[in-house]
Amino acid sequence: MSLMSFIKKQFIDILEWQEQEDGVLAWRYPMQDNEIQYGGSLTVRESQAAVFINEGKIADVFEPGMYKLTTQTLPVLTYLKNWDKLFESPFKSDVHFFSTRLQLGRKWGTAQPVTIRDQDFGMVRLRAFGVYSYRVADPRLFFTEVSGTRDSYSRDDLELQLRNQVVATMSSVLGGSGVPFLDMAGNQGLMADKIREALLPVFQRLGLELDSFAVENISLPEELQKAIDKRIAMGMAGDLNQYTRYQAAESIPLAAQNEGGIAGLGAGLAAGVGVGQLMGQAMQQAVQPEAAPGAPAAPAAAPAADNPQAKLAQLKGLLDQGLITQADYDAAKADVLKKLVG
Repeated sequence: MSLMSFIKKQFIDILEWQEQEDGVLAWRYPMQDNEIQYGGSLTVRESQAAVFINEGKIADVFEPGMYKLTTQTLPVLTYLKNWDKLFESPFKSDVHFFSTRLQLGRKWGTAQPVTIRDQDFGMVRLRAFGVYSYRVADPRLFFTEVSGTRDSYSRDDLELQLRNQVVATMSSVLGGSGVPFLDMAGNQGLMADKIREALLPVFQRLGLELDSFAVENISLPEELQKAIDKRIAMGMAGDLNQYTRYQAAESIPLAAQNEGGIAGLGAGLAAGVGVGQLMGQAMQQAVQPEAAPGAPAAPAAAPAADNPQAKLAQLKGLLDQGLITQADYDAAKADVLKKLVG
C-alpha cells in the first residue's frame, strides 16, 4: 500500500453504538477502510455489551463502561505492531455490540393444532398462544452460536427459531402433564412455570436468558368445542321432568311475544306434559323386573285419552287455537265431567 493511500485511511478514536434502530440484538461497528487508533475510546452503554474480535477470534468481552484501547485494557494489542508508524497494520480487528436489555412482549403461538393425549377425550388437538421475554445474557456464546459475523442481527431473525422451540417444548410438557383439557384453564399459571423451566436450558445454549413466560389461552378446534358444548348441555338437563319444566319456563316469555300469546302456549304445555308422562311411563316399564311365571300381570296404564285432566287440557288447547268453538268446548267439557263424577 502506498503512503498516500494509507494516509487517506480514517483512524477511529471513538467506538460506540447508539441503537437508533429498535429490535437489533447484535451490530458490527463498520470497519471497512478504517483503522482503530491506539488509545481509542470504546464506550459501552448500560444495557449493552461489546465483543472485540482479533483475526476472527474473540479477544475480549466488555461490560458497560468506557475503555481506552491500550495494551493494559486489551492485552491482545501487545501483538499489534506499527501503531505509531505509517504502515498498514497486519492486525485485523472487529468490534461487535450486543443489546442486553429485556425484549418484552414477544408473542408465541401454535401455527397448527398440536395433538396430545387427554384423559377425557382420548386425543385432542390444541391451539395455544402467549407472551415471553428474554435478553442476551452471554454475548460470547450468542456471537459464536447465533449472530456470527453478520453486520446486524435482529430479534426477528432469532424469534422464528425461538417460537419453534417454544411450541415443541409446550407440546412435550402438555402431553406429559396428565392434566385434562377441562382443567387446563385453571392451571395455566402452573403450566406456564413448567414450560418456562423446560425452556431455560434451550435458551441458555444460545447465550440467552428467558425472563418470563406466560400462557394466555388454550383452545380446541371448533368441532370438538361444539361436542363439549353438547355434553355440557346434556349434563345440565339432568332429570327429564326438571328439563321439561325448564323448557316450559323458558318458552313463556317467548310465547308472550308471538301471535296468540299465552293462549297459544296452553296447547304446547299440554302436549309437553303428555310427552313427559309417556316418556316417564316408558322408562318405568323399562326398569321394572320381568314378572315371574304364573304371577298376575300388572294392570296396563290408562291411555292418555281416558285421563280427564289430559282430555280437558287438550280441549282447552284446541279452543285457544280456534280449532273448536266455545259451544263445542262447553259440550265436550260437560261430557268429560259427567263421566268423571258419574
